[in-house]
Order: sequence, then structure tokens, then C-alpha cells
Amino acid sequence: MNDLLLKGIMAFGHHLAAFSLFSALVYEWILIRKTFDLSTAQALLKTDQIYGLSAIAVLLFGLARVFHFEKGADYYFHSLPFLTKITLFALVGLISAYPTMIFLSWRKLLKQHQLPALSERRLQHLRLIIQLELLALIAILLCAALMAKGVGYLA
Repeated sequence: MNDLLLKGIMAFGHHLAAFSLFSALVYEWILIRKTFDLSTAQALLKTDQIYGLSAIAVLLFGLARVFHFEKGADYYFHSLPFLTKITLFALVGLISAYPTMIFLSWRKLLKQHQLPALSERRLQHLRLIIQLELLALIAILLCAALMAKGVGYLA
């Protein structure tokens, strides 16, 4: 396969996964602000699964691009926006574990068509975490744009 075509396909996969990740998180944010009922809880669980799969795809495509399809790891690891982007991605992954664990704990009840208990305090925590994740993803987009233009390259 043509090297340029393969690079294009890898970039497309990376961007598609990133847009899927962002869309899933926006939908979680919309859902978590609605009245908490059975259909909302089910949708949160399904959407979080899409979010997680998208994050894995972003990571795999991104690593492939860094190490095999683009400018090479040496270039990227001398880019301050890239290092910031990776750090933010890792932080988002860490803080997203809390909502994921909550949503996964609902599986058994949801299979029985029962609404999981969710205190107002926990609901507020989930809302805050999802908002923080969204802000970090926006910062990642800024870092990606800066990185693409060579801003912050540490020679």
C-alpha cells in the first residue's frame, strides 16, 4: 500500500476515534444533566462504553502514528504541546475511571430493569468530573493544533 495513503488512513482513524470520544463525552454530559431515570442510566452505561472504546482507539492510532507513520517519536517527544497533550490524555483517563466504575456497578440492576440509587452528592461529582474531562479534551485540541504548527518544539 502506498505510504502516503497509509498515513492518511491512520490520520483518519485517529481523528474519527477522537471525534467519537468527544461526542460520547458530550452526550454523557447531556445525559447526566437530565432527570435520572432508568433510560438515562442505561444510556449512560452504553455511552460510557463507546467513550472507553474510542479512547482505546485514539491511543492505539496515536501511538502508531507517533512511532511508525509520521515524524517519528524523537520529533514528538521534543514537542511541548505533544507532551502536554499526552499528559492531559492520561489525566482524563484517570479521572474517567470514577464515572466508569459507577456506571459499571449499575449493570446488574439495569439488566433487571431497576434504577440504581444515585445520591445528589454523587450525581454532582459525576457532573463535575465529566465537565473537567470536557475541558481537558478542549485543551488537548489546542495542543494538537499548536503541535501541528511546530509551536513549542524543544530543540
